[in-house]
Amino acid sequence: MDEEDRIEEASSNTSLRRVGTGSSSDRRWVDGSEVGSETLPFPEFKDVADYSFGNLRRRLMKKPKRADSLDVEAMEIAGVHGHDLKDISLLGTIGIAFQTLGVVYGDMGTSPLYVFSDVFSKVPIRSEVDVLGALSLVIYTIAVIPLAKYVFVVLKANDNGEGGTFALYSLICRYAKVNKLPNQQPADEQISSFRLKLPTPELERALGIKEALETKGYLKTLLLLLVLMGTSMIIGDGILTPAMSVMSAMSGLQGEVEGFGTNALVLSSIVILVALFSIQRFGTGKVGFLFAPVLALWFFSLGSIGIYNLLKYDITVIRALNPYYIVLFFNKNSKQAWSALGGCVLCITGAEAMFADLGHFSVRSIQMAFTCVVFPCLLLAYMGQAAYLTQHPDASARIFYDSVPESLFWPVFVIATLAAMIASQAMISATFSCVKQAMALGCFPRLKIIHTSRKRMGQIYIPVINWFLMIMCILVVSIFRSTTHIANAYGIAEVGVMMVSTVLVTLVMLLIWQTNLFLALCFPLVFGSVETIYLLAVLTKILEGGWVPLVFATFFLTIMYIWNYGSVLKYQSEVRERISMDFMRELGSTLGTIRIPGIGLLYNELVQGIPSIFGQFLLTLPAIHSTIVFVCIKYVPVPVVPQEERFLFRRVCPKDYHMFRCIARYGYKDVRKEDSRVFEQLLIESLEKFLRCEALEDALESTLTDFDPDRVSVASDTYTDDLMAPLIHRGKRSEAEQELDTDVLPSSSVGASMEEDPALEYELAALREATDSGLTYLLAHGDVRAKKNSIFVKKLVINYLYAFLRRNCRAGAANLTVPHMNILQAGMTYMV
Repeated sequence: MDEEDRIEEASSNTSLRRVGTGSSSDRRWVDGSEVGSETLPFPEFKDVADYSFGNLRRRLMKKPKRADSLDVEAMEIAGVHGHDLKDISLLGTIGIAFQTLGVVYGDMGTSPLYVFSDVFSKVPIRSEVDVLGALSLVIYTIAVIPLAKYVFVVLKANDNGEGGTFALYSLICRYAKVNKLPNQQPADEQISSFRLKLPTPELERALGIKEALETKGYLKTLLLLLVLMGTSMIIGDGILTPAMSVMSAMSGLQGEVEGFGTNALVLSSIVILVALFSIQRFGTGKVGFLFAPVLALWFFSLGSIGIYNLLKYDITVIRALNPYYIVLFFNKNSKQAWSALGGCVLCITGAEAMFADLGHFSVRSIQMAFTCVVFPCLLLAYMGQAAYLTQHPDASARIFYDSVPESLFWPVFVIATLAAMIASQAMISATFSCVKQAMALGCFPRLKIIHTSRKRMGQIYIPVINWFLMIMCILVVSIFRSTTHIANAYGIAEVGVMMVSTVLVTLVMLLIWQTNLFLALCFPLVFGSVETIYLLAVLTKILEGGWVPLVFATFFLTIMYIWNYGSVLKYQSEVRERISMDFMRELGSTLGTIRIPGIGLLYNELVQGIPSIFGQFLLTLPAIHSTIVFVCIKYVPVPVVPQEERFLFRRVCPKDYHMFRCIARYGYKDVRKEDSRVFEQLLIESLEKFLRCEALEDALESTLTDFDPDRVSVASDTYTDDLMAPLIHRGKRSEAEQELDTDVLPSSSVGASMEEDPALEYELAALREATDSGLTYLLAHGDVRAKKNSIFVKKLVINYLYAFLRRNCRAGAANLTVPHMNILQAGMTYMV
């Protein structure tokens, strides 16, 4: 892959990233202002006075007193809320639906390779009731879970077009403050992708649920554990899917090539798995255009072979559409039928991908692809296999390949192998996405992330996870040595993820959709009951291999919860130990040391307050930089934050301190790119523009005071560390504000005051001098320890397990693409 197509991402909360595109002159980094605009935010002073005068008056009338707070309304730019695309034409939807075949339906599409072979390994075929009952089970399993549940209900519970467990969690986090990390701000709600619709007063039920989630800590913990459990099972699925799919495809050679036994099957499967995971670093974009045509050809083959077998052997198997055959099947086989039910779950593996991969497509395209192509082709495939089994009941072990016409064996084998690899690729990519989202929400240790495409932000590669999955897949294939044994472990993770989705979607119905209580309860009663039955069926296979996904899920769940628990305690410790503004004022503008020219970028996780690590730098360093910027990288519960709404930028302490704060807000799907040179250049330009905008506002305040002293209440001269209100405001305004807008200030007076402002010229000169001296990155090398009076379990988790994860994840310095000579680190111990 070309070097320019590979972008390494900093997954730490203390990292640099590339922001904006184009030349340096067309980027800004001011409170909420647009990045990448071709025009300056304030091209004419007169224009600024026209549209910001009313907003300025409102700010002067009621000036906030809370020190060091960013809790104000975020800036709104005209047009930033217009993210809704026009309805795609029918032809365009068909084109997107075709693409979904290669990404979304690979896992479910390859299930005919192994479903009946696993089912009839539990229930021997003695009569047509066995065949028709198993076929009826498969038909209605596909109809109830993927079709009825996901296509018609779950797909609508998306987060601005994003799907998956974390998307549901972030959606709930926006409507109720359930995130355990206390860094939420009211300004975040002004992000256009929030689209917040608060519960109506008429529905007290929704308000009651919201209040319960926000006030009861154990409910927050249960919700987080539920989400982490679902994510852990998806990662476990990423281990079993490649092993199962590849081994099932290669098993076709056992009856066709002489001497191709179990050892050869295991060895060939391992070779393909190694090759599959080895090419992940090149990215799916290089070969992604082949996925949809291959899967389309695969589904065409399934449907065609199914029709051929129906017409040739027994078309009367369509009687299985009568669900009464399920009753006959259980009456005849009792316990064996219950065990076979676990095999039927394999026909819906990958159903969760319809929701998890929604962000790359649209609801209509996924619905169209499933109802028009996937569902009918799968039904024809299973009916064709059932028709073949009525005439050849002994062929259940290799039912798929035996039912293929002999002249088509090799073409179908090649297509099946490719389809199995594509299905594995989709699950591996989904695992990467889940891990990235977990890191974004502070639930997974920081790992190296590489973006393999500049055009599609969803294509990522995580080396550590990739090699871990490969090793685990090889171990699974080597230990189990047959698809039947792997199938015993395969269904538990899938059903577990489905049950998590059912609970979260029910919560969305009650809290956000405000659905009728009866209808909202019908959803978990119907689908939850079906999934519980399947879960009980697959749990009977625990001793036969079902323990594997449970071990993997428990392993990842433990890691994620420990990391989240330790991160929350560390953040709370930082909040408690932050430096007070009174102490900063006592130090004076020199900060009790020598200020030398230069810019210091101090990375921390606080959204307000001065971090205690800054005190460590003041004590450790013989001098401190003349300009200090506190940079906070913060994730908000939305998929993507628009570039023009990404940053909140403000001043900390009085002007002569030359200290600023920047909060960079990212969604859990946002791409964070590193480019230190662009970052430094953008920061300098942004600081300069911020200073000019601040001076402009001061000039407007002064002019307003002189222009209409009777109508304006000016705050006292006492310094308050509040955020400058947005200078651009295009939202709805009150009648008083609109009336005030009619009073036009003479732009010449404002411009003259700006040109003659000595304070602005002094600050700009100081900024240029600091820029010439260079930028330094100030990072904390912190150690987290439990207090001495903590209980034993907390000491074990924090002092050993969490500490082990922190030592072995990517540290702050490792995430920065800057020379080490530009980094200064100070050690600090956080007692939690």
